Amino acid sequence: MNMPELVYWTSVESPVGPLLLTADPDGALTSLSVPGQKGGRTVQDGWLQDPGPFRAAEEQLAAYFAAELKEFRLPLRARGTEFRERVWDALDALPYGATTTYGEIAARIGASRPAVRAVGGAIGANPLLILRPCHRVIGADGSLTGYAGGIERKTRLLALEGVLPMPPS
Repeated sequence: MNMPELVYWTSVESPVGPLLLTADPDGALTSLSVPGQKGGRTVQDGWLQDPGPFRAAEEQLAAYFAAELKEFRLPLRARGTEFRERVWDALDALPYGATTTYGEIAARIGASRPAVRAVGGAIGANPLLILRPCHRVIGADGSLTGYAGGIERKTRLLALEGVLPMPPS
């Protein structure tokens, strides 16, 4: 019988609401979820609440929300299919303050035009919101299409990065 994998967690306050962070025993971040997130994680029995493994993440997130940090330098360990991981790697390469489209991500990873829907599914399954910047992916027509954390949060993150005007608080 397999032992369940040890999961550490903490909650961090942010301008887009409380962030639930999880990490593996090596301290690599495995998820960042927000309340009400489609497919987001919630604290499970057996998880260990410990802010220790998250100090660097807390510092970098605070600097990001203060517009003082443009690139996260944290160990990330999200598991997915080979296709999802290729899409997530493409997200990791998106610079602060820039946007791209689902079609451009598909082209970047060498996926066919019909694979754009699958690219959207992989982006929607991103377990590391904010840290892996899926909020920077927009519709081909420039619209703010789906975001697992909600369009309001996507708008706030893009405004923070200077892509959009800041919405009223």
